[in-house]
Amino acid sequence: MHDLNYQPTCDLDAIKARAVLYQQIRGFFAEREVLEVETPILSAAGVTDVHLASVATARHVQGKVQQHYLQTSPEFAMKRLLASGSGPIYQICKVFRDDEHGRKHNSEFTMLEWYRPNFSLRQLMHETTELLQQCCATRFADIRPMVLSYKHAFFDRLDINPITATLVQLKNTAQRVGLTLDLGDDRLGYIDLLFSHMVEPSLGFDTPVFLTDFPPEMASLAKTRIDDDGQEVAARFELYIDGLELANAYDELIDANVLRMRFNADNQAREQLGLKAMPIDEHLLAALPQMPACAGIALGVDRLLMVIQRRMRLEQVITFPAHLA
Repeated sequence: MHDLNYQPTCDLDAIKARAVLYQQIRGFFAEREVLEVETPILSAAGVTDVHLASVATARHVQGKVQQHYLQTSPEFAMKRLLASGSGPIYQICKVFRDDEHGRKHNSEFTMLEWYRPNFSLRQLMHETTELLQQCCATRFADIRPMVLSYKHAFFDRLDINPITATLVQLKNTAQRVGLTLDLGDDRLGYIDLLFSHMVEPSLGFDTPVFLTDFPPEMASLAKTRIDDDGQEVAARFELYIDGLELANAYDELIDANVLRMRFNADNQAREQLGLKAMPIDEHLLAALPQMPACAGIALGVDRLLMVIQRRMRLEQVITFPAHLA
């Protein structure tokens, strides 16, 4: 028992850098009069996204045992605050995604999430750039992010349009670049496979990249819009630095009927994949009609620390990864 390693996987410099980063984030938002909030980590509702696995736990509520879920994001609760008149808000919190481990994953991690009523995605990009300039001054002298559409990123690397490509074209492209995984008829799966292996690793090395206008099937909780080519795309962006996804932002969907349909479609897809259907957050759906138009973003704090500290592995910036917790 005494031979167990009790020490953190990160060094003292990383622990101190995290403390400085939290101070910088809080100072940044205080200056802009964005309110820091706190919401529950446990909820009776889970996330329906087929690509996310919630951590479930049982607890007693008013004497009855109920299955609740650790949050994969504070999004649903924060939107209930927005609908209740909170104005612009942010939160630094722990989030959980089951069985996510590796160089850039841990099943428990820290997220910064903020919402800006009446902001466009362009304004949110600008504010995100300002936050990076403040927090990453030791890494970058000057930050001038590039804006690149998902479609053009695919064109540059693979000479294929993911918005219009057929399943056969996607399969052929995967075979051409040596990705032989058989995903059956999962068109979105092939897009994601090609993106994660061939496009994502090349993003954000010369300068940070805001990747915009995703395929509409990837809208999740975002609105959709028509791009310059007349094609429907998801109104969202992701931030990449050093091939690492740091943030995900939406022009937030506030139509409860559309969102309910998406939740139900997710659950149908989950059942087809042999996954458990998740309880839908009725509180969120009740709140949406009162929610102001806004843009929102979730940023991985641990990954941001990796960038600031020039670290290659998540365990170099967190104290105790899941396997040592």
